[in-house]
Amino acid sequence: MSESAKPPHPHPQGKGEKNHAADFSYVGIDAILEQMRRKAMKQGFELNIMVVGQSGLGKSTLMNTLFKSKVSRKSAQPNSEERIPKTVEIKSISHDIEEKGVRMKLTVIDTPGFGDQINNENCWLPIMKFINDQYEAYLQEEINIDRKKRIPDSRVHCCIYFIPPTGHCLRPLDVEFMRRLSKVVNIVPVIAKADTLTLEERDSFKQTIGEELRANGIDVYPQKEFDEDAEDRMINDKIREMIPFAVVGSDQEYQVNGKRILGRKTKWGTIEVENIAHCEFAYLRDLLIRTHMQNIKDITGSIHYEMYRVRRLNESNAHPNSHPPPAQANGQPKANGQPNGEANGVPAVHAKGVAAQHQALSHEM
Repeated sequence: MSESAKPPHPHPQGKGEKNHAADFSYVGIDAILEQMRRKAMKQGFELNIMVVGQSGLGKSTLMNTLFKSKVSRKSAQPNSEERIPKTVEIKSISHDIEEKGVRMKLTVIDTPGFGDQINNENCWLPIMKFINDQYEAYLQEEINIDRKKRIPDSRVHCCIYFIPPTGHCLRPLDVEFMRRLSKVVNIVPVIAKADTLTLEERDSFKQTIGEELRANGIDVYPQKEFDEDAEDRMINDKIREMIPFAVVGSDQEYQVNGKRILGRKTKWGTIEVENIAHCEFAYLRDLLIRTHMQNIKDITGSIHYEMYRVRRLNESNAHPNSHPPPAQANGQPKANGQPNGEANGVPAVHAKGVAAQHQALSHEM
């Protein structure tokens, strides 16, 4: 057999790939999707969620409900008898979760002590410091000469803020926290224990909160300015109309009409957590996990972290022979309650160099 008549070497066909040998015009560009999928499956995923709210609002229960596992700090340490801390503490716990071959490292960051004191002045500062500390740790890994092939990502991707179900309006603490933190992290507000409100009270409370968020210039996730196209805007507009989500959490299973459901049993009946006629938990779960998880991580990396990185590099360029002490870089308060080098508790951005291109996304208040 001549050289030209030899059959070509067979190309190994990957799992899920189609045989396009008969299609003369086929190039194979679409195979990149399968390559990316295989690589992502090998690497796994990371998601870091912070929960903030005063004690007794069901933060641990909601996280367990979201992932249908005992992922909260209190669930992992059931025997510890905790008292309310005198100051805001930051505690995190990580879990490796796998579903249908997809692995994810989930980190839940709790903030016991927030909003539980008589005087809650500046109680958001430890939380902001923690968020900036994670940005700083990622930045230091990035600028290393021999940096890791895959930098561990401890940055806070999303902050779920729990609003007490008062049925009236936001407290000054709620407004101040979300106004300051919405510039450095993706905030998703939820009305906790929404089953304590009637449907009419719930709808009125949601409308009031929405008006207060707009009046105070609080831009919660999904932020309108980051919509990529008309399709995104249409989807996100529907989500923005539902915020804050009125949620109920429960890790107790019951049988209803022959089906196993998560819910809360009362003498009036069973509140089904995943029934949208009962609460909006399903919408929150879809947003955080099923439809917007990657977008939440992308905005954290390309917007919030990028602003922190630009500010820190500008500081280094302005003071090449000096390094700002950790207290200034991370938002430690001065004697008057305001952090060094910050405006209203938020790091100031130098209005020059690369930072000038990001004025619309400034951390300044």
